[in-house]
Amino acid sequence: MQLLRLLDLPSATSVYDGTVKRDRLPHITHPHKRVFVMRIAFALAALFVTAPVFAQETGTLSVKFVYGGAAFKPAAVDVNKDKEFCGKHPLFNERLLVDEETKGIQNVVLYVFTGRGGSKLAPQAPTNATHVLANDKCRFEPRIVVLQAGDTLKITNPDAVGHNANLNFFVNPAQNITIPPGAEKLVNVAKAEPAPIPVDCNIHPWMRAYVIALDHPFVSVSDKNGSLEIKGLPAGEKLSFRLYHEAAVGTIKEVMINGKATELKKNVLELDIKSGMNDLGTITIPASALAVQ
Repeated sequence: MQLLRLLDLPSATSVYDGTVKRDRLPHITHPHKRVFVMRIAFALAALFVTAPVFAQETGTLSVKFVYGGAAFKPAAVDVNKDKEFCGKHPLFNERLLVDEETKGIQNVVLYVFTGRGGSKLAPQAPTNATHVLANDKCRFEPRIVVLQAGDTLKITNPDAVGHNANLNFFVNPAQNITIPPGAEKLVNVAKAEPAPIPVDCNIHPWMRAYVIALDHPFVSVSDKNGSLEIKGLPAGEKLSFRLYHEAAVGTIKEVMINGKATELKKNVLELDIKSGMNDLGTITIPASALAVQ
């Protein structure tokens, strides 16, 4: 009946064939068939548009990473190139940064793992975002760039000296880009990469960054206090999360989650994600699993 009202047609009439009462739709004469078909199309479209759409519930994962040893100050860098410019900036080894007060570990990367044996996610729409990697004061900023396949990496050089960015991609075309002072270069990262990609400045050998290119947006990097959040996760599912830190000595086999020993398999942690906030608490990484050099 709703469809007939949308078509602006009279309702079906009831007739008898002698024994059984049947419903009969109004007769459509030949000249009106084209109009009738068009009304059908518009009516069906209206029904689909007005049909309720149920969005999947999502969850947020919150976690803090803590160093399982004594906090320490990072060592100063030996500035042996462009000393007049680079030497006036406080440069230090950024491979492993631990907050002296909280012992939080900076630049821990946590992301939904979709490789072999990992999570199966629905296809994710591209974001087509642009991410800046700056050669700033003879260091890369930020240390870790996370992006989604299809995004653009904009490499800038606000310094008064030249730099280069050597991107050792596995899947995307490898590039070694020279960036003069005040210049910038755009790099299209069309595909996801199977591992974090190191970015080096061969002119200044202490400079390093990493690019993590995924086929989804479910990734985050810990701040100076070791904290991170991953938002928009599909709720009601068990997801595989891979932990990465550049200072890891091989794979991290065991961590402490809120004081309880938890085994990792190939740096992967399995977690049930519920709707809303999922506060995992504190993950302590043993000092023996991380190395400064």
